Amino acid sequence: MAAGHPVINGMNLNQQFEEPIEFFNRHTGLVETESVYGEAFLRWAYGNPLGRLTVAVAVKRLWFSRWYGWRMDRSASRKKVAPFINNYAVDVEEFAADVDSYGSFNEFFYRALKPSARLIAAGDSVAVFPADGRHLAIADVSAADSFYIKGQHFNLAKFLGSAELAAEFEGGSMLISRLCPVDYHRFHFPVAGQPSEARILDGSLRSVSPLALRRKLSILWENRRMITELATSEFGKIIVMEVGATCVGGMHQTYQAGSQVEKGAAKGYFSFGGSCVTTVYKPGAIRFDNDLLDQAALGHEVYAKMGERCGVVNCP
Repeated sequence: MAAGHPVINGMNLNQQFEEPIEFFNRHTGLVETESVYGEAFLRWAYGNPLGRLTVAVAVKRLWFSRWYGWRMDRSASRKKVAPFINNYAVDVEEFAADVDSYGSFNEFFYRALKPSARLIAAGDSVAVFPADGRHLAIADVSAADSFYIKGQHFNLAKFLGSAELAAEFEGGSMLISRLCPVDYHRFHFPVAGQPSEARILDGSLRSVSPLALRRKLSILWENRRMITELATSEFGKIIVMEVGATCVGGMHQTYQAGSQVEKGAAKGYFSFGGSCVTTVYKPGAIRFDNDLLDQAALGHEVYAKMGERCGVVNCP
């Protein structure tokens, strides 16, 4: 074994970084391997010293993602839509508009769906996933030290951009909902309530793929983020935060601050790129579903769709 690489579960850290991304699919009941969009580049960018230098110099910079987003807004990018749909088996029957109506790849990327495509789990005491994607549940964010690889600690104060908010949510629960480029890229409210204005927490734009987070978990609080406080009657105050990533041209909010929103109501959408939505609950506010907690203990995210149940009010 090479010096300087501690062994965990029989593998040194470099071996763990190179492991495929596996997740539990709630719909099939199987552990599956993720087909990563741009995997070769991501492994080079975050696993190779020259690649990491390139990320530091250019890829994480806001101008790079804005430039790439501009390219995806151009009409010439339409030619990417059909191959993308075919390569990743995207279900066109869910689309609210005809495939030929999209004027650019970005229009396709943040497409709306038919209302019937995503049903919202009923019940005031039920919380739902805010987005399609792979979801990682952390029952106690203060005690967790193995989000994507053991030994990396989560800095709640830096993530929320406020020591005061971090004190409120210390010991609370968090759901990280990671969207891949193949996913539906609109995000929604996980419970009913009254939302504040979304505030920007500035930062860089690195990938939020586990391939990157295994190397550096702090990407989650170093990336550009938008934070919304949601006052709810059942779950108390919760935080809903969107995290930008490489090639995400923007995080766009479409809701009206201060108005009452229903569970599952549209909150906004991401422009092109991988990204994630995090939901933070105060201590004792939520009990996540068993499959989320069981799979998190095994190091697996759970694939599920927006509107499906993720947990319930944690009654004493």
